[in-house]
Amino acid sequence: MRGDKGSALVIGAGIAGMQSALLLAEMGIKVFLLEQGPAIGGYFPLLDKTFPTNSCGVCFMSPTPPAFCPIYECHLHDNIELLPYSEVTKVEGKGGDFNVTILRKPRFVDPKRCTLCEACIKVCPVEVEREFGGGLEKRKAIYLPYPQAIPHSLVIDPKTCVRCGECEKVCSPGAIDLNMKEEQENIEAGAILLGFGFEPFIAQRKGEYGFGRYENVMSSVQFERLLSTSSPTQGLPVRVSDGKKMEKIAFIQCVGSRAPSCGQDHCSTICCMYATKQAMIAKDRSSGLGVTFFYMDIRPMGKDYERYYERAKTDYGIEYVRSAISSIKELQQTKNLLITYVKEDGTFEEREFDAVVLSVGFTPPQGIKDLAGKMGVQLNQQGFCQADEFDPAQTSVEGIFVGGAFRGPRDIPETVVEGSSAAASAASFLIPNRLPQPQKEYPMEGALGAEIPKIGVFLCHCGEELKKSLSFFDLILGTKLLREVVHIEEVGLACLPEDLDLIKKRIGEEGLNRIVIAGCSHREIRGPMEEMVRGMGFNPYLIEYANIREQCAFVHKDYPNLATEKAMSLIRMAVERVKRFQPIRKGKQKIDKKGLVVGGGLTGMTTSLHLAEQGYEVYLVEKRKELGGNLRESFYTLKGSNPQDLLSQLIKSVEGNPSIHLYSEAEVLGFEKKNGHYQTKIRHQNEEKILDHGALILATGGKEIAPQGYLYGEDSRVVTQRQLEKMIHLNDKGLKDVHSVVMIQCVGSRDEEHPYCSRICCGHAVKNALKLKEKDPDINIYVLYRDVRTYGFYETYYTEAREKGVIFIRYDLENKPKVALQGGSLQAALFDPAMNSPITLPADLVVLSAGIEPNDHKELAKIFDVDLNPDGFFMEANPKSAPLDSVDRGKFFCGLCHSPNFIEDAISQGNAAAARAGALLSKEAIEEKAYLAYVIKRLCCGCGLCVTVCPYGARVLNEEEVKAEVIGSLCQGCGSCVIACRNAASQQRNFEKELNLAALDAVID
Repeated sequence: MRGDKGSALVIGAGIAGMQSALLLAEMGIKVFLLEQGPAIGGYFPLLDKTFPTNSCGVCFMSPTPPAFCPIYECHLHDNIELLPYSEVTKVEGKGGDFNVTILRKPRFVDPKRCTLCEACIKVCPVEVEREFGGGLEKRKAIYLPYPQAIPHSLVIDPKTCVRCGECEKVCSPGAIDLNMKEEQENIEAGAILLGFGFEPFIAQRKGEYGFGRYENVMSSVQFERLLSTSSPTQGLPVRVSDGKKMEKIAFIQCVGSRAPSCGQDHCSTICCMYATKQAMIAKDRSSGLGVTFFYMDIRPMGKDYERYYERAKTDYGIEYVRSAISSIKELQQTKNLLITYVKEDGTFEEREFDAVVLSVGFTPPQGIKDLAGKMGVQLNQQGFCQADEFDPAQTSVEGIFVGGAFRGPRDIPETVVEGSSAAASAASFLIPNRLPQPQKEYPMEGALGAEIPKIGVFLCHCGEELKKSLSFFDLILGTKLLREVVHIEEVGLACLPEDLDLIKKRIGEEGLNRIVIAGCSHREIRGPMEEMVRGMGFNPYLIEYANIREQCAFVHKDYPNLATEKAMSLIRMAVERVKRFQPIRKGKQKIDKKGLVVGGGLTGMTTSLHLAEQGYEVYLVEKRKELGGNLRESFYTLKGSNPQDLLSQLIKSVEGNPSIHLYSEAEVLGFEKKNGHYQTKIRHQNEEKILDHGALILATGGKEIAPQGYLYGEDSRVVTQRQLEKMIHLNDKGLKDVHSVVMIQCVGSRDEEHPYCSRICCGHAVKNALKLKEKDPDINIYVLYRDVRTYGFYETYYTEAREKGVIFIRYDLENKPKVALQGGSLQAALFDPAMNSPITLPADLVVLSAGIEPNDHKELAKIFDVDLNPDGFFMEANPKSAPLDSVDRGKFFCGLCHSPNFIEDAISQGNAAAARAGALLSKEAIEEKAYLAYVIKRLCCGCGLCVTVCPYGARVLNEEEVKAEVIGSLCQGCGSCVIACRNAASQQRNFEKELNLAALDAVID
């Protein structure tokens, strides 16, 4: 049995699972990352671009950005062991001591020997639909799951393989073994984290849309793949039936969402946004393309999503039609599609399109019910994981935690937050059983920097595969002519132990002090190669890699002579670079293992408690006398929980925790960066104090927007939803005479002053409407809305409100409702698009769903040197992959100062911020990046340009010398300062100007 009570098992290696695994691993916890598929990554590799930036960006998910893809991060992390193509068959024990039985399915291909030559694919006689991309393409029985798959190896599908043996015959490296058997093993773990994710709704279940019958009706998963630059169409939107360029396409929303008849009564949350993204990319790729959306409600609730939606309408000309689809018919001759739909006013209309995209919703993963049963984990009525509203990462079983889409459909930023939240809860739970991970020790490195370069070049042919496209004879001859090259040798598979041992032997025999590896991508070989040379006291930064596989042999296989010339150029460049390399020894800065949390509301207290549970001291600074913030004004949730009980529990826990130092009625005065830690000056009880800390979490909250108009502040019968909630909670006597209530949505949201959705307002209105109906079933309630945005499982409460007689009436932004006094009575007047006429509603009470805005953070942002977005919320490093991180390492945001959110999501953010900070504080010291910038002071004129452009605050001007300096612990090696420097005073280790020019000369010559 492997593992121990201090280790964690993460089941599901999608975005949430990878995030949980990476954070726990960064905290020094041994992690087993299990995935039932043959490669990790979930649906993440399908996404070429993400909204709202339409850029990739997810590569920065690592806890130590900038980094590359999280799939590779998990693959290379010392504390993560991957268990792909595996299933959990049994879970025994209890929280803190789980014994998990795992079935390892046979791949029939050895990942260590597979060179991806694809000879086996060419001879395989079986062709089936490819799962990656929803069946848009075909694959063989032996296949690569997706281009960047980890393990980076082919796999054989036992369900479709006919066992003809042809693949074995042509496999030169001997990687295929059709007699592989499944294996069973046991893992001991103290905590289990569930990151199962979701599966797309099966579009065939909505037979009226013709999916599977009409060639040009596609699912959104298929269209996502079609728009990928690695797809057969290279990202161009063309028709499946005939390959013709699309001219008019239709998106049909809510296919398998908000559909109780299909057992899908929830909103899948992200469909409106991913479809809008696809439409925008399609229009970018095909000028003149017409795009029409058929929808019920549009729901862009996330941070900056409303702007994205508005941009789609105004800048891209995408048409949104509120409607209900009646039927889709295929026209026989053209294969075009005729859509019949009902407009908002009840009239029918028909329109013809080249193609139709079905925006499918999301369901729980298949087989999850059985697995949940084995663990004892309860599921909700929709089949997703049941979690406590005020402890969202905790399942019904102690020691088993959940994050991401398995708790409910959610977008990438929320999934990243949830994965981090689950990691925080697991880390706290594992504290009693955590054992220190053994540190690897390496022999002292020799002083190789000043020696005359003796370069060894090893050419890896990847099991003879590269010889099909490259002339190794010519490469060897050309390499022999290069100066300082004293040894050249071919190797078969440089990533395997036998060839690594051979390279190690040659380094010793030939006295080599510089190495060039010419073969596959450095991401494949760097890990084992650097581990090998470190073990012999050789500095790993004296190795250079020339990628002659992916960049030459694979992409130019039809032009062997040109491919060989290019490979020779890459080898010459590598030799010129490596001969000028100097050994790099990364410095370390001791970290101050304390956290500073600014803001004592819900998220501030949550973050403080989780950091304290992980064993760190916390300074909690609150400007008010009492803790609680906005939670003090919340009395019940839509799901029926009691926030006041939560408030009492949190305050008691915070005040009773000896690791949390509370400074109430305190003011932040200043902030300073020091090597490895921060110093913050505060004023508390008329005394100034200096707080040293290694991490900063800003949880400074937000507030209800003060409504403008609607007689608010002029008539006591016009109140906000928050005021109504308090009236209901206190059984206000005035409610007894209320028989007609008009609620107006989007007051102070989605307008010019606040061009964003406040996310909680629709749920708040439904919550209070249901409470009023509970007290008086005969009360008349009218909700005047622009779009009802009860996303996720909140949709079921919207359905319940309508069933109980709450009437929802839509209005347009151009025709906002008007509230007036008529004979002493309130009246609300508006134009009803469904009735196509104006209406007037009597109101005993008018309730305004006021939005949320951040507190005034300008001064704090200036003190802490963090950015604000145009709406005044703190700006994250990356909206998708680092939603709670500042660009500066060690600074985080959570709660309403980040974006509007419900209580449960704010708690998840608080947990997640604690996990992000904990991953940093868990280290004894911060290790500097390898390729740091440095300053040649005799060339520096002290202009300060490098200080200005550094995004990490790693550059400062020495006031005495008037010269620039680099703070090594903060420098991320981005090179911005090098580009900005006019005098070449700013340089970067092993990327010096002379070195780069020499490499370029090697190609030109």
